[in-house]
Amino acid sequence: MPRTLVTGGAGFLGSHLCEYLLDKGHEVICMDNLITGSKQNISGFKSGNFRFVNHNVSEFIKLDGDLDYILHFASPASPIDYLELPIQTLKVGALGTHNALGLAKAKNAVFLLASTSEVYGDPLVHPQPEEYWGNVNPIGPRGVYDEAKRFAEAITMAYHRVHGINTKIVRIFNTYGPRMRINDGRAIPNFLKQALTGKDLTVYGNGSQTRSFCFVSDLIEGIFRLLISEQNEPVNIGNPNEMTIRNLADKILQATGSKSKIIQAPLPEDDPKTRQPNITLAKILLNWEPKVSLDEGLKSTIKYFQEQLNSS
Repeated sequence: MPRTLVTGGAGFLGSHLCEYLLDKGHEVICMDNLITGSKQNISGFKSGNFRFVNHNVSEFIKLDGDLDYILHFASPASPIDYLELPIQTLKVGALGTHNALGLAKAKNAVFLLASTSEVYGDPLVHPQPEEYWGNVNPIGPRGVYDEAKRFAEAITMAYHRVHGINTKIVRIFNTYGPRMRINDGRAIPNFLKQALTGKDLTVYGNGSQTRSFCFVSDLIEGIFRLLISEQNEPVNIGNPNEMTIRNLADKILQATGSKSKIIQAPLPEDDPKTRQPNITLAKILLNWEPKVSLDEGLKSTIKYFQEQLNSS
């Protein structure tokens, strides 16, 4: 049975990953300090092959026994988090990645880094292929996340080249689904919370900025295929179906049956104008592409948000 560590395993993506790996027959150690993750996300995992360890991976990681895989998903990941936790975001991207790579070296484990489309910044190339180097403001308020992940990619490739570690880098584009935090601050959770509580939907700027939304089950499948592949260079995983934020707001009003109105607010600094993955590499190397439509994915996400709002 493969033994796998998922850092950030109590978060939105990390918890889905833990669940998927348990289903694949892995023994899973979930490591999280719960600053943005939640015990509730993993409370349903009754498997005897699952263990939770409360630890901040920016500190040295000590784990006894063999490890086959390390998936480094620990990081604040929403613009609200970067503004509230900028130093923790930088530390987990730098020190946390260094510690997780050191553990991978000691255990001779496969290492997968959760990187992000934010390494492309506010892109000047559209859609974004893996060979694009990005357009990032290193000292802007959201640069803490972008640069933390860019450094994490650099040190991951350095460990691959110098120490021969079998490393993988997934560049994750906008993802949504159950277990997202109600107050996450990104477009879909914001709009859903507002629509379901009868508040006006806040669109930043004129809503012409675009995003591409991938349902979480599609993303996790792509990540697993990358994990067991021969690929060491970064791979984009996301849904190339691009839409404007204004169109998304309209779609969520329709899906929820909400009578809320759409209002505008000033655009945050360095907010990317476009975001769309080029997934040619994932199709060729991993035989992967997303299957779940936005309409279908929103149904289960709305159901989750309704349950959370009703229980709060």
